[in-house]
Amino acid sequence: MTGRPAGRPLVPAYLSTGGVARPSRPHMERLTVLALSGEHRPAGLPAAELALLDALEGGSLAVVEAAALLRLPVSAVRVLAADLVDRNLVLARAPIPPAGRFDPDLLKRVADGLRALKHT
Repeated sequence: MTGRPAGRPLVPAYLSTGGVARPSRPHMERLTVLALSGEHRPAGLPAAELALLDALEGGSLAVVEAAALLRLPVSAVRVLAADLVDRNLVLARAPIPPAGRFDPDLLKRVADGLRALKHT
């Protein structure tokens, strides 16, 4: 008798979302940051949503981090998170945009300053 492959979830991802394929909030990205809202958890939440809420107890997580913790595809976690945001149980914040283009002159001055400190 062969056992279940290590790391493979017992429940297919589409069942964890109740068969929903797309999140209600299409702007939710892989790097969207999720945090608990502080609202009371209602009874009857699906197990996958409870697992996501439990994962957020330790602090904020990006969708992709939550997916890794829950061992679910990112697409499934986006659906779960969107449903929890719709219920006001989770807050979602857009990812922080990458910094603007760096100033090469500033970097050169910093490097020069560090070299000067090294030689003193």
